Amino acid sequence: MALLVAAYAIGSLSGSLLLGKLRGVDIRTQGSGNAGGTNAFRTQGLRFAAAVVVFDIGKGALATWLALRYAPVGHALSVTSHGYLAAFAAVLGHVWPIWHGFRGGKGAATLVGGLAVLWPFVLPILLAVWAMVIVLSGYVGLATVIAALCLPLLAWLGDAGLPRLYFALAAAVLIVFTHRGNLARLRAGTESRFNGARLLHRWRRS
Repeated sequence: MALLVAAYAIGSLSGSLLLGKLRGVDIRTQGSGNAGGTNAFRTQGLRFAAAVVVFDIGKGALATWLALRYAPVGHALSVTSHGYLAAFAAVLGHVWPIWHGFRGGKGAATLVGGLAVLWPFVLPILLAVWAMVIVLSGYVGLATVIAALCLPLLAWLGDAGLPRLYFALAAAVLIVFTHRGNLARLRAGTESRFNGARLLHRWRRS
């Protein structure tokens, strides 16, 4: 339990909010109001957003690594199970951070950090799916949701054990939940788009 509490506490350290304090800004008052990398990019620029993403990936990786390193051996839960639970706890901390009034980001970057430690070989596939959806549609939120939904499928196709399968399902559900606003705006036709990333659209117009 202590490892999971620590993972949640680490996940609650928001990169955008901590780095934003150095600039004297709270990005939750700007743009979409979300304390994540996409809103950081739209409101503060590429360098700030890159630092936020690196921070949030790093904390997910750190929380997961610590759980694997210090998980008790011979416990009812395996060391690997502790790792997956800690990764999920870190994502929960990012979404509902105790240090920042329980108003955080959407969890994707922190999830990537956990996956980098627990399931690194899946990341190139998720990145390819994410990039393809952005190139075709220009919607970052949609790309993130579709990439997350690939996790349970990849776990099932890879004949993963139950800890990985349960983690993949829980992570996919959480990412869909945190992006529910994006999905609602997509249905309403009001979702913001990165038109510069829609390469296929630009080629057709040229």
